[in-house]
Amino acid sequence: MTDQAYRNASGGRIDRSKPLKFTFDGIEYGGFAGDTLASALLANGVRLVGRSFKYHRRRGIVSAGVEEPNALVQLRGGDRIEPDLRATEVELFDGLIAESQNRWPSLNFDIGAVNDLVAPLIPAGFYYKTFMAPAKLWHNYEHWIRKAAGLGRAPDGPDPDRYDHRYAHCDVLIAGGGPSGLMAALAAGRAGARVILADSGPDWGGSLLNRRVAIDGKPAADWVAGVVAELESLPEVTLLERSTVTAYYDHNMLLIAERIADHQTEPSAHQVRQRLWQVRAKEVVLATGAIERPLTFDDNDRPGVMLASAAQAYANRFGVRAGDKAVVFTNNDSTYEAAIDLKAAGIGLMAGHVVVGVEGRKAVRAAKVMAYDSGSGAVSGDVKTVDCDLIAVSGGWTPSVHLLSQAKGKIRYDETLSAFRPEASFQRERSARSTSRAATLPSSSTGSTSTASPSCPSARSVTG
Repeated sequence: MTDQAYRNASGGRIDRSKPLKFTFDGIEYGGFAGDTLASALLANGVRLVGRSFKYHRRRGIVSAGVEEPNALVQLRGGDRIEPDLRATEVELFDGLIAESQNRWPSLNFDIGAVNDLVAPLIPAGFYYKTFMAPAKLWHNYEHWIRKAAGLGRAPDGPDPDRYDHRYAHCDVLIAGGGPSGLMAALAAGRAGARVILADSGPDWGGSLLNRRVAIDGKPAADWVAGVVAELESLPEVTLLERSTVTAYYDHNMLLIAERIADHQTEPSAHQVRQRLWQVRAKEVVLATGAIERPLTFDDNDRPGVMLASAAQAYANRFGVRAGDKAVVFTNNDSTYEAAIDLKAAGIGLMAGHVVVGVEGRKAVRAAKVMAYDSGSGAVSGDVKTVDCDLIAVSGGWTPSVHLLSQAKGKIRYDETLSAFRPEASFQRERSARSTSRAATLPSSSTGSTSTASPSCPSARSVTG
């Protein structure tokens, strides 16, 4: 088993008294209770986690949450095999078995990578034109095309696990357990309303878990614990962690997918693995937050290019350094907090200039930068090379408007944010904080929202 060379000796919300073992592509690694598969891989120095869909280019971990595009893995085996799971959302448990996808014969040596060498010859949709004749051979072509561009594989036998469903009614359903969602639930619960609060993560607090902030003069984690304790004491409040609000239908009917036993080796004989909730709500609060955008430059898909908020989350929440020397590249001031936290975690920083490219074939080993004139918005001068193994990027924040759009709500493009934001509700729904405004301070990708001030979270009062 390899050492966790990129794990700091202290810090994070992990339980260092509970070491765990897991395997990735047949190699055994170590982690701790509270890790995700992604954080544990980074702690062990694993940077290559997948291959791109078509050209099989190397891919590393980009985010720390639901927006992860690269770290798609396959868990377990036999009839319980489950493909296309985000390593950033997989909770680590002892004995976890994970495999990378879309590569052959191995992740490090992938025959499909030859596609990248002949990329100009195989543009988008080439197979629909090249292999159409003779038509009778299409099924033969299709098999190999799908095999070359496929992702995970499905199990052959029937699913051995048990699943459940439940119907519920409530006065207020809140999607997102970050600061805004917690405050909305607290306001409604204190008023005596029947409240269901759902969050996709195993812990409450959302973005507060990833940041070093104080609320009411105490650490954010202590503030969250106090709010959750009060919510648990309110008889009409139901808290659903590991639960994702997946769909929003007419007449305020929503679906919630609750993962009950996915964080265990395997469910016991009579244990329910997952539960589907169908909920009718009088009022809905969408506290689903905002997602950080990347920035573009040559070879920005190399392992080692990561969202700034993700690098911050791995440092603060998991005690993991995503690299030893970082270049921070941003166009907004939310990243300065992340840069300070990276520095505090022992990661050397280089800021200034504009990143125009990356050096390193297997992973980032240097950044190519040029001087930037903020007045003209142009780059100039010679290209300089800066040694680094991490490029933390932030291109601003995009509100998560997926559920609002499903509910027939209207969105509009905001030139200031360079993103779509909620404009009007169609059903009895309201969007909270960064879901509606994409505040300067970031929101967690686990479905929570940020606050306008880190020391004073707030949300609209909601009553039944």
